[in-house]
Amino acid sequence: MSTPDIPFNREPPGPAGEVTQLSPLVRRVLAPNKGPFTFTGTCTYIVGAGQVAVIDPGPEDESHIDALLSALQGETIAAILVTHTHRDHSPGARLLQARTRAPIMGCATHIPNPDPPSGRLDASHDLEHAPDQVLIDGALFKGDGFTLEAVATPGHASNHLAFALYEENGLFSGDHVMAWSTSIVAPPDGHMRDYMASLDKLAARDERIYWPGHGNALTEPQRFVRLLAMHRRQRENAILERLAQGDRAIPDIVRVIYKGVNERLHRAAGLSVLAHLEDLVDRGLVTSDQQRATEQAHYTLS
Repeated sequence: MSTPDIPFNREPPGPAGEVTQLSPLVRRVLAPNKGPFTFTGTCTYIVGAGQVAVIDPGPEDESHIDALLSALQGETIAAILVTHTHRDHSPGARLLQARTRAPIMGCATHIPNPDPPSGRLDASHDLEHAPDQVLIDGALFKGDGFTLEAVATPGHASNHLAFALYEENGLFSGDHVMAWSTSIVAPPDGHMRDYMASLDKLAARDERIYWPGHGNALTEPQRFVRLLAMHRRQRENAILERLAQGDRAIPDIVRVIYKGVNERLHRAAGLSVLAHLEDLVDRGLVTSDQQRATEQAHYTLS
């Protein structure tokens, strides 16, 4: 979902399967899962040399695992790290583990919401993800010549982690911060207040570069993160304005505040609006008709 005040970089990061050296310690291999929500594909990162860590092996795609293993001929995978359990990030971890026996580490297993309407909104998650080791906020993985810190960044997903690379003052930001677009925050698992708090958390850190889950690197990450937070506040104000104008249903709000956005993306936009509305309800600024299913609720100003 674009906005004119954020300096997005929509240059393609390279063809799928190609190995790109991004820094002395970081290589990238792009998965072949281009799409409206994945940009040119999931970025899988290789950290280190010789004994390496692989971050986000991507979707369930054997050709991508083949490309990774080809890039790592003569090297050993010490750990497979996963930022979150969306199906474009975590299923490849099981394929890679089956061929290397490397341990899967990082984010926790996704726990689905048992409520039927909410459960339908949870369909993007990989329910089979079962890590060998969950890394909590601040936990360290020490590799051969590199150190990664787990940084809890819930919001886009409740189990979302970023990984800070100490030696290069960089951050693998997953889907929480991306250069090509804002992140979708989709309830019930996505939570706007958590997302905003995670933006504040990252803005207070000092990493000089972000390597995101999709798209190219960010070289002024703190400024970019502040602009993302400002954009979300602008969206919140636009939603409040639509409610003041008499809109009561999410599709009505989306048609106005996402005017000009491809209609194929309106469903995703509606989920982000829902996340904002849930946050506004929690803060007592908006009330909702709870007699309706979550995605059909009507909202009014308090």
